[in-house]
Amino acid sequence: MPRAEKALIAQIKRMAGKPGRAVIRGIGDDCAVLRPPAGHELVITTDLMLEGTHFRRDWHPPDSVGYKCLARGLSDIAAMGATPMAAFLSLGLPQDVRQSGVKGFFHGFMRLANEYTVTLAGGDIAESKRGIVADIMVIGSLPRGRSVVRSGAQPGDIIYVTGALGESAAMLEQLMKRGKKAAKDDPLSRHFYPDPRLEVGQYLRARKLATSMIDLSDGLSTDLDHICKESKCGASIVRDLVPMATGVGSRIALDGGEDYELLFTANPSKRIPIEIAGVPVSEIGWITKERGVKLIEGARTRKLVARGWEHFKKS
Repeated sequence: MPRAEKALIAQIKRMAGKPGRAVIRGIGDDCAVLRPPAGHELVITTDLMLEGTHFRRDWHPPDSVGYKCLARGLSDIAAMGATPMAAFLSLGLPQDVRQSGVKGFFHGFMRLANEYTVTLAGGDIAESKRGIVADIMVIGSLPRGRSVVRSGAQPGDIIYVTGALGESAAMLEQLMKRGKKAAKDDPLSRHFYPDPRLEVGQYLRARKLATSMIDLSDGLSTDLDHICKESKCGASIVRDLVPMATGVGSRIALDGGEDYELLFTANPSKRIPIEIAGVPVSEIGWITKERGVKLIEGARTRKLVARGWEHFKKS
């Protein structure tokens, strides 16, 4: 069973440490007080992690759940080209969660928070009657008017993606088949510990290279469709150019979610490095005036249907 609420909040406050520069007042008051840098504006994202939907206690170590909870929010901040300032966590815990599991969750959470100098500035704790609920909010900042949005792609822009795709979804398939044995075979998989591409997003924003950007949380086919719909355009991608994780087939690479890589577009006149902050960057296609997303496979071209993750979607 978790500690009583007051003792648990005190423990979290100790683990959170001293507030960063942007946080004037953190845990301990009714509200946090933040100060963004002069000439900057705020970007705010929220994300839910639900037991049984996003993780299972018998598959995912507690520190992985905490780490991934924050990583999901930081990945959204990366997709805007922003710098994270503070995080807020609302956590619902059932009585059957062990205190060691709670401690493990916050060890994972704070490990990633400390890596990117993100202050845990507040949140809420409550008893949940049906599984663990973790609701993360992350606030970031960037120079005024400089956010990279989904709606900026133009016909002729080149489409790029960071890293390699499909590793997380491939691990999930293995977990569904083999359970904890799969996790023991690859305990450091990006499925458990995804690395948000904050430095890449900031590099692209600072140099005005990206015309649009999104993080790959729902799968390439679905997230590229989001950019096309927001930008009122279409896209063509070449299957053989899509970087795939080792041993992963094209179906998982195209449709599998939770890669937390960055998908972005850039004007063809811009020189995009093949590596940014140690992360490979691959050109995979181009933006078209004609609506819809097409996949080029050798001499064959077909419509790429968005088959990534979508809540409430009928199977």
